[in-house]
Amino acid sequence: MSTPGIDAVIFDWGGTLTAWHDIDFHAESLALAQAVVATAAPDDDHHENARALHQAGATVWGWSRDEQRSATVADLFEVAGLGHDPARLDAYYDFWEPHTLTDPQVGPMWRALREQGIKVGVLSNTLWARERHRGWFERDGVLDLLDGDVYTSEIPWTKPSPKAFAAAMAAVGADDPSRCVYVGDRLFDDVWGAQHAGLRAIHIPHSVIPDEQVGHSQGVPDAVAHELSEIPRIVAGFVNS
Repeated sequence: MSTPGIDAVIFDWGGTLTAWHDIDFHAESLALAQAVVATAAPDDDHHENARALHQAGATVWGWSRDEQRSATVADLFEVAGLGHDPARLDAYYDFWEPHTLTDPQVGPMWRALREQGIKVGVLSNTLWARERHRGWFERDGVLDLLDGDVYTSEIPWTKPSPKAFAAAMAAVGADDPSRCVYVGDRLFDDVWGAQHAGLRAIHIPHSVIPDEQVGHSQGVPDAVAHELSEIPRIVAGFVNS
C-alpha cells in the first residue's frame, strides 16, 4: 500500500548517494589528458593539455550553473581544443572509481521506500554516460531498486532547470511535482531547483560545495537528513504534516 500523497522520491548522485570527497582536480586533469591524441607539435605538452582540460571543466560546469546547459566528457576536449580517443579514458575513470561507491544505507533505504509503494529515481548533473552510472549501481547491488534514472549527459538541461526535474519525474512515471520529493546535497541545484520545479526538497548537508559551483540562489530545504536512513521517516512526515 502506497504512502498517500507521495508518488516518488528522486535522488541526486554525487555527494548524496555517494560520500563527498575533496578532489585533486589537477590529478584528475592529468588522468584525463592521457586520452588526448598526441601530435608532433612542439607545444603538445601533457601538463599543458591537462591545464587546458581543467579550464574546460570550469567552463562546462559554468554552463550548468549559469545556463542549465548540459555537457559530456567529449565537450571537455572540444572546449579545450584537443582531440581525444574515448578508448583511452580508462585512467580518468580509474581516478574517479573510489569516489563512486554507493553509501551502504542506500539499499535498505530504497527498499523501505519501495515497500511503501513509493517510486525511487535518480537525477544527476553529470558528464558521464548512463551506462557508467548504472554499472556502478549494479556493482553495488542497488540497480534493481531504481524505477527510473536520468543523467544530464543525455538530455539538454541540468539542474536546477525545471525541465531536468520533469524528465526525472517522467522516468519514474510521476507527473505531479507536489507529490514528489527530491534529495540532494546542494542548496542551489538540488534544493532551490527542486522547489522551483514544485517538488519538496530534503538536504543532505555533507558536501563542501566549491565557490565556483555555488549558484545565484540558496533554497531553504523542507527537511534535512544527516543520514540517508532517515529519508523514509522524513517522507512519511511530509504525508502527515
